[in-house]
Amino acid sequence: MGKVRAEVRVSGIVQGVGFRPFVYRAAVGRGLKGFVQNLKDASVRIVVEGPEPSVRSFLDALVEERPPLAIINKFDVSYSEPKEEFTDFRILESSEQGSVAGSVIPADVAICEDCVKELLNPADRRFGYFFITCTNCGPRFTITLDTPYDRKNTSMKDFPMCKSCSAEYENPLDRRFHAQTIACPECGPRVYLTTNDGMLVECKDPISEAAKLIDEGYIVAVKGNGGFHVATATTISEPILRLRRVKHRRQKPFAVMAKDLKSVKSFAIVGSQEEALLTSPARPIVLLRKSENYYLSDEVAPGLHTVGVMLPYTGLHLLLLLNSKEPAYVMTSANPPGEPIVIKDQEAYVRIGREVDYMLLHNREIVNRCDDSVVRVVDGSVSQIRRSRGYAPEPISLRHDYGKEVVALGGELNVAGCILMGDKAFLTQHIGDVECVETYEFLESAISYLARLTRAKPEVIAHDLHPGFQTTRLAEELAEMFGVPRVAVQHHHAHVASVMAEHGLDEVVGIACDGFGYGDDGLAWGGEVLLCDGNGYRRVGHLENHPMPGGDLAAKYPVRMAAGILSGSDLCEEWLFSNADKLPRGRVEAEIVLKQIRSGRSVKTSSAGRVLDSVAAILGVCYERTYEGEPAMKLESIAIGGSDVLGLRPEISGRILRTRCMVESIAEMAMRGLDLKGVRDLAFSAQDYLASGLAELALEVAEDEGIKNVAFTGGVAYNEQIRATIRRRVEAKGLRFYTNVRVPPGDGGLSFGQAVVAAGWASTARSGRYSASYA
Repeated sequence: MGKVRAEVRVSGIVQGVGFRPFVYRAAVGRGLKGFVQNLKDASVRIVVEGPEPSVRSFLDALVEERPPLAIINKFDVSYSEPKEEFTDFRILESSEQGSVAGSVIPADVAICEDCVKELLNPADRRFGYFFITCTNCGPRFTITLDTPYDRKNTSMKDFPMCKSCSAEYENPLDRRFHAQTIACPECGPRVYLTTNDGMLVECKDPISEAAKLIDEGYIVAVKGNGGFHVATATTISEPILRLRRVKHRRQKPFAVMAKDLKSVKSFAIVGSQEEALLTSPARPIVLLRKSENYYLSDEVAPGLHTVGVMLPYTGLHLLLLLNSKEPAYVMTSANPPGEPIVIKDQEAYVRIGREVDYMLLHNREIVNRCDDSVVRVVDGSVSQIRRSRGYAPEPISLRHDYGKEVVALGGELNVAGCILMGDKAFLTQHIGDVECVETYEFLESAISYLARLTRAKPEVIAHDLHPGFQTTRLAEELAEMFGVPRVAVQHHHAHVASVMAEHGLDEVVGIACDGFGYGDDGLAWGGEVLLCDGNGYRRVGHLENHPMPGGDLAAKYPVRMAAGILSGSDLCEEWLFSNADKLPRGRVEAEIVLKQIRSGRSVKTSSAGRVLDSVAAILGVCYERTYEGEPAMKLESIAIGGSDVLGLRPEISGRILRTRCMVESIAEMAMRGLDLKGVRDLAFSAQDYLASGLAELALEVAEDEGIKNVAFTGGVAYNEQIRATIRRRVEAKGLRFYTNVRVPPGDGGLSFGQAVVAAGWASTARSGRYSASYA
């Protein structure tokens, strides 16, 4: 039987996922000779020789039977005559060579079931060892300094393997064969407990001691894989209230980590999709509806019908919760407001030492900070809210090859960067709000790291149209550094473009609704209907413009915004002064607001978010926005179970959806007095009016333009009632409805849309309808 030599180059996510051990077993099992080798560019090189049927069977297996965590983007094979130079099959030492672009290391992977069994087995040598991992699980992105993915290029380089670990590492039949994170109590990282000022707490078991302290009401900082968390009990309100005071988070919900699925189901409603997400290798925070018998402290997620829940994703987390009497812990990112998550021990003492009582630490370095991901099932579809740990930096495969390499930087809030390379989009981990030096530098370093991993050579830099954003400044610096043009992309166009790229659409009528986006006319947009195709966009409809008395103050204090919407109405002055006590400076401030309205000089906005905020204030649901989206989120919660009592048909003229009429009607009813049911019904009615009106507006445009696709995106797309109503109305007319699935509809997915628009601009070498400035 004839022999053949096959030389293979595999790129994608093929390092750090057990691919080399898999290749080794597949080759040896077929009697083939040769080698497998990691390369500097994060790809894998394979050379095999043997009988042709065996070689072809081997190659088929590489694709069809690959490890579950492996993602193959490119698979190149060349055949030749055998050189008979091998005596066996081996895993060679990694090479510093390699020039393939687009391969990356995998995201962190939650602890697997095999490791959990060993962790809890008293007979196992890793019993109770917090840093238990194997080829199939453990940190990857957060520990990697450089490629190729070998122990010496990770923060595990500081922990030489003991004899027992070395034997497992070298044994082809062992689950830890070539597992770079392999460790045990004898040779691996160690865990210890200190006070908030660094004094070591002497105890036999630091993890169980930390659990005991949390149960007693203390606040403990916990060092994880991608950063520090701050942990407290969830059934005791006092430590949560204290945490709110020291973190200046009066109302913002805290995520919780539950010990197991059974515990989650004891206080929240878990559907099949939510269960799959909770137990997935990514192990994100999943927003779940509180159950009727919800018994965690109301201070965990005040005023909301949902609670963010995740399951333990490391051995440390699991041991901590198994030693606790609590069903779950508050587990929130440890960072001062507006700054990146803390990753270094000394930094933790300085930046969060005053917020906590104790710190549960380990001595392994965190290389890449990475916040927890957040997802929600909305109208039967998974929505990414924050795409980070467990997902980043893995690429999003696209249906269209854009043929360009683009770096995009997002907007100002909830930022994540993006590198577009042909038909792959690589998003950074969650960066946050780029309003301080630390976060700006984090974005800069995250983009630089991702570009180095992917070997990207940007041809254009994309950013938001707003000239005052810090990301615009960074775009200027990067464009000058690389000697490439930069493209400013209108905010809502980027949102719609992200949906188009995800689903491979050529044209859509896009509904983009959020709090704010800088319009190409210099105004504050936020309730837009855009006609988008491969040549750019056209604004074909929007919500009614309303004044924002005091500018940004109207977003912070929605009583101001409500007064702005009611301006021109006989109701405005009466309503404003009857609610003056809801403003920080009472009647004096109300008089200032009235003067600002009468001056006619207030900034105007078409924002859907501001309309929802106003209704929340009128109904007494929320008078101050203490975190992004708070009034609208609380309005959504109070609307659950309501019904439409307004009976208003959407008022559309000149392709503008009038919203003052709806807000006036609600204000009139509210001033007559409302019980809880009345508040619920009016909240529902407001959301229904907006959703129905936007759908009708989009459908009118779609019919006129002969377009069959309608997209819905932006932060308001997380609202289940609004999304479901728009979808139903679109589908009832026989049109196709689309929204974001793999990237966030909110600003966390903005950079992806920017990159796609900029790639189109670079390909056509014209700005025209893109509303993008060549600088």
